[in-house]
Amino acid sequence: MAAEIPALEKHACPACGAQAEWNPARQRLMCPFCGTESPYEIDRETGHVVELDLVTALRELPEEVRGWQTERRSVECQSCRAVMVFDPARVGQNCEFCGAPTLVDYNEIKSPIRPSGILPFRIDSGRVRNDIRQWWRGKWLAPGRLARTSLVDTLRSLYIPYWTFDAKAHCPWQADAGYYYYVDVPGTDSKGRRVTRRERRTRWEPAAGVVEHSFDDEPVPGTQGLPIDLLRQVEPFPTGEVVAYDTGFLSGHVVEHYKVVLIDAATQSVTQMRGKLEQLCAREIPGDTYRNLRIAPEFSGRTFKHVLVPVWLLSYNYGAKAFQVIVNGYTGRIAGRYPYSIWKIVLLVLLAVIVLTTIVVFNSER
Repeated sequence: MAAEIPALEKHACPACGAQAEWNPARQRLMCPFCGTESPYEIDRETGHVVELDLVTALRELPEEVRGWQTERRSVECQSCRAVMVFDPARVGQNCEFCGAPTLVDYNEIKSPIRPSGILPFRIDSGRVRNDIRQWWRGKWLAPGRLARTSLVDTLRSLYIPYWTFDAKAHCPWQADAGYYYYVDVPGTDSKGRRVTRRERRTRWEPAAGVVEHSFDDEPVPGTQGLPIDLLRQVEPFPTGEVVAYDTGFLSGHVVEHYKVVLIDAATQSVTQMRGKLEQLCAREIPGDTYRNLRIAPEFSGRTFKHVLVPVWLLSYNYGAKAFQVIVNGYTGRIAGRYPYSIWKIVLLVLLAVIVLTTIVVFNSER
């Protein structure tokens, strides 16, 4: 396993000269060796996180908002295709995402769109290791020794890319609104006796309306190095806490270069917005139920941001299989995959068989 790779710009410790790292617990740059606080200050008064106009950006983004503001080297994993950004003087031999040793230089046609904001790490590694062990203990079907191993020693801190989109939506909708009513239907029961049953029926009427809605920071992951289903489980990353991009926050952590480009992310954001608009329009439909909902949204005032968000990643092998656990570096939410204990599964099946057998015997004796 490769050693921890500091990303981008270096910030030396004033006492011993070692690389200072961003400490989530102290919210300061600190030396991991001697514990000295760095005098380097993150200037939180220098402007707000800038929203960039989406239409203009898709046409031609100016060079002044591109690049990492410091010398960097980008490498791509030939196994999982993740792209990592490192200090050019030190690049690890293994991928920080999947552990594969096949890293090659990543060359771009243009410099990357620089992040306009960053959500700093708030959860430190000690808490994350304990939380993951507790998470494993809460998985009853996981092997009991999983939480007692030293697998958490392979924990890595990453900043991963997100795109966020704002838009105003004007959304006309049409649907069939259904109203329940009940009728008495004559019939016979199993013994041939005449009975009357009350049946529910639906009366359909056309309905239409308009929903006005403003989307704020609709998130689209820019990563391809992490499983998106797990990443969605640890969301949200609080966009209200995002601060202006500064390389000081990145010190001591690895940065992932976005692989989902802006135009693809913008398209995905529209799909997400349409899904949410369908839910909002459905709430406006009168009656008891509905069918054939059709929406025709129009979007305006579309802007975007490229932001970096903090993630703790644990990649480990158990037996012949590889697993990953993701932790939100700001909120501490955990999602992941884990192995199953064959013995616990067998025990569970045996208990189910015993319970089922007991029920059958009890019913047969009544």
